[in-house]
Amino acid sequence: MDCTTTKLSFKQTGYFSAIVNDYLQNAEALQPFYAARPDVEGVKQAIANRQAFATDRKALLTGLQQQYKGLNKTVELEKNLELLLQPTTFTITTAHQPNIFTGPLYFLYKIIHAIRLADSCKTIFPEYDFVPVYYMGSEDADLDELGHYFIDEKKYSWETGQTGAVGKMIVDDALLGLLEETASQVGVEPFGKEIIDILRAAYKKGETIQQATLSLVNTLFGRFGLVVLIPDNPVFKQLLIPVFKDDLYQQSALPLVEETGKRLQEAGYKEQAHPRAVNLFYLADGIRNRIETTEKGFSVVDTDLQFTGEAMLQELEQHPERFSPNVILRGIMQETVLPNILFVGGGGELAYWLQLQGVFAHYKVPFPILLLRNSFLIFDKEQRKKIEKLGLEDADIFLPETALLNKLVKGDTAHELSLANAIEKIKAQYQSIKQQAAAIDVTLTRHVEALQTIALQKIEKLEKKMLRAEKRKFDTTKQQISQLKKALFPHHNLQERVENFISFYARHGEAFILQLNQHSPALESEFVLLQID
Repeated sequence: MDCTTTKLSFKQTGYFSAIVNDYLQNAEALQPFYAARPDVEGVKQAIANRQAFATDRKALLTGLQQQYKGLNKTVELEKNLELLLQPTTFTITTAHQPNIFTGPLYFLYKIIHAIRLADSCKTIFPEYDFVPVYYMGSEDADLDELGHYFIDEKKYSWETGQTGAVGKMIVDDALLGLLEETASQVGVEPFGKEIIDILRAAYKKGETIQQATLSLVNTLFGRFGLVVLIPDNPVFKQLLIPVFKDDLYQQSALPLVEETGKRLQEAGYKEQAHPRAVNLFYLADGIRNRIETTEKGFSVVDTDLQFTGEAMLQELEQHPERFSPNVILRGIMQETVLPNILFVGGGGELAYWLQLQGVFAHYKVPFPILLLRNSFLIFDKEQRKKIEKLGLEDADIFLPETALLNKLVKGDTAHELSLANAIEKIKAQYQSIKQQAAAIDVTLTRHVEALQTIALQKIEKLEKKMLRAEKRKFDTTKQQISQLKKALFPHHNLQERVENFISFYARHGEAFILQLNQHSPALESEFVLLQID
């Protein structure tokens, strides 16, 4: 399997927000909202910050050993688990929910980026060790988001009556039926049976989604020493009791995040995170519902559960696993449990992390380096030929279909389609007429301006008609663009945000993952166009 790559800046694609592009370009306005840049000097600073913070490494290893019980562990994974006990070992972490069968492609891209960064940092800082970690957001209850996936634009949805945290849901007949339906679509591919067998081994009836996801990710990435952490564990939650207690009774995060949000707005950006007075959910079988304060203590929204202030404290101390942080506190838990120096996230994640520095300072937890995850656009040799035949630059294929066609028409036509020069001459002519009319009666200038507006509108309409008429001569080009865009940008979105990895693995086998790892940037922030031959 041969691959070639070209790279673009994220800004060139037009698919990333202003706050993300500004962060990547080290905009001065955003510098007060993070601790260190994603570069070598930033990593040095992050290591020093972590060394000054006490991480309970024994608790971390205990919890991880519990969750890996019964799973096959590679030599690389065993080594990394042991390394976590050493004060000279640090983690590089990415986080994502347990989408069924991994969901969109970028699920893999995040993990691979963390793996590449760990290898790169070890090369730069040989005196330290770096362990890549996938922190599973298994407590997310949004099944509408996590319970479907796309293969070749076809949507597969898990229809189940289960509720609560998706990670606690059970693999049922409906999900297994979905897997068999997927098998019938990809089974004819060279590695179709291999990937379906991997999925069947992970998603066994009666298994929880979080355990199935752990098994799948371990099979795919265990060779790289990737550690998967499921935070739904009393050992890990025990470490967060002081933070959870403070949020319940002091509600410190609310004003801190709101103040940072206000400063972000003053810097010209939208508020990213929306805190609550209590930023915790109550987690139990079938529910993950918000905790709210009441006159008598606390209640769990949309349930009959009520607690006095004293009873809630007792519940927290005896059953910390029943408390689940929302997006405001999730990062605090991640960075408390792990000796982490760098967080790999998507554009949306980085945007809300930029609003959390005050919360980290309050709880005296080191704020990690933030790095935008890698992005890939995968295509084959035939699609590359089509791009070249159309005379497109790599950045052009990210343009909307209409804009792309307009650019090609204007570039290839033998006729002058722009009336810009004529428009400038008309403006000059009307300016002369306005001066002549004003010399007679100044009130006539408004009439001349109205005539100019009408004339320009008609000229602009003529220009559009000329372009439409010329575009009709490019029907074949239009069809080629449409087919290319549909193949590379399913549902008018980035490929990585829609398509699942299964079909790619079915065609290329484990070489697909190896090539992604080989061509993944580390500290560089680049959008990779990956041609698979």
